[in-house]
Amino acid sequence: MSSTSSLGGSCPVPFLQETLFPHTGGFLEGRFCMPLSTLQPNLTCCLPCPMTDWTYSDGFESRTEIANWVNVAAFVLSVYLLLSFAVLPVKYTHRHYLSVCLTLGVVFVELAFIIPLGTKPAQCFNEITPNDMRSSGSCAISGAFLLFGGWAIVMWVFVRALALHLQICWEVVLGNKSFYTALVLGWVIPIVGLALTLSLTGVSFRFGNVCHINHKDALQDFWGPLLAFAALALVLQFVTIGYCVQVYVKSLLDDKQTTNSSSQPPTYQGSMKTVTARQTYRRVKRVVELQWRGASIVLVIIAEVVFFSVVFVSMDNSTKVDPALLQKSQPWLTCLVAHGGDKNKCLSLASGLVKSEGIVLAVLIVLGLSGFWCLMFMGRWSMALGWAEFFRTKLFRKSEFVSADARRFSNDPHRALTSPRMRTEFSPTDTKQELYGSARAYVTPVSSYSHPTPPNQHKDWDPRLTHAKPMDLSGKAVELNIYPG
Repeated sequence: MSSTSSLGGSCPVPFLQETLFPHTGGFLEGRFCMPLSTLQPNLTCCLPCPMTDWTYSDGFESRTEIANWVNVAAFVLSVYLLLSFAVLPVKYTHRHYLSVCLTLGVVFVELAFIIPLGTKPAQCFNEITPNDMRSSGSCAISGAFLLFGGWAIVMWVFVRALALHLQICWEVVLGNKSFYTALVLGWVIPIVGLALTLSLTGVSFRFGNVCHINHKDALQDFWGPLLAFAALALVLQFVTIGYCVQVYVKSLLDDKQTTNSSSQPPTYQGSMKTVTARQTYRRVKRVVELQWRGASIVLVIIAEVVFFSVVFVSMDNSTKVDPALLQKSQPWLTCLVAHGGDKNKCLSLASGLVKSEGIVLAVLIVLGLSGFWCLMFMGRWSMALGWAEFFRTKLFRKSEFVSADARRFSNDPHRALTSPRMRTEFSPTDTKQELYGSARAYVTPVSSYSHPTPPNQHKDWDPRLTHAKPMDLSGKAVELNIYPG
């Protein structure tokens, strides 16, 4: 920024006189100003905006764009993952609403870094005042996406950890109520948190071309609740892991006791304990085999959240403009005045006031790695096979042979080809009618002395008429008495 005498006023180079600038517009609390009553009464001098141009080496702003391009690559991977969930069958993706919603939260964070690449926003409202969400539309959008995405990621990580804990430790089957409860926790709480954060604290340009949350009440409005849910998710995850270890060790001990007591007759109580332990182990093993990816991404995301939360909170505490900071920065400010605004000769003194470039760049890049973690843990090699099958069947499908009659009748609504109606119930009467209904009538020949006799429908079978009477040794028949029943 320009530091001519008309803007500098009575302030030494490179400072600018605050009274020469309006007290409206931009983020006024983001000014780095200090009173210099020794030079002139009621004189307040401010460091030109942006402050990072004076505390970091040349090219720092351009290096922060690395995080933007990392998020572009991560956004491509996230879109691929979401398209796979939406298009491919479940057998290829094993999709679940917990995975889909977590990926959507990551996409919001990635969009917060992608938008400034297209809008190229101005970080400063004037020579000493940074822009905020009220003076820059790009700042408002990128800051809102960043805060909402951060909230959504933490909440869906918490919901995933809670669901895994309930399934493994309490054998709870997640149904429709769990689904709607998860939607409320995963989306409504981030919306409420975003509204409170923007109204009470706001966002502004602090470093880089993405707006971040301001200093005032940031710990109470954003970082505190965010870290609380992250801590709950971490506790649930550790309890679940501890339960799995306990079940595994218990199954090993039960098998060992069964082997040692094999010479003794088994008891019912001991057999039931062994079976119960083995059943629990098999159930837990099955759930862990299905959910290990979700458990892993919970731990990774929580580690990221803790890392950049600690860095941002420490930056808020160290860069908040107050008398303590001004007193601490006196050697650096004196150096700038002594060297006529040559910051390179005073960077060693500024390093104690702000976080190092490596940490700041690491935080920005870590924010963009969430998309890579999602693809690593929730993506599968079978998705590639699913896309190959999709393109093979949808785009490169060979035309099948269709007869001329089928083509001619296919457009006629009165000649719809339908499959024959299947008989739903089996009836002996229907079968008999089908067998005898179409039989030809019997015609008696002229020269025949026989004629067919219809069967008697009301005559019972008498076994005495179908068996010959037994004979005794003398050849006479013996009369038998047949008792009914």
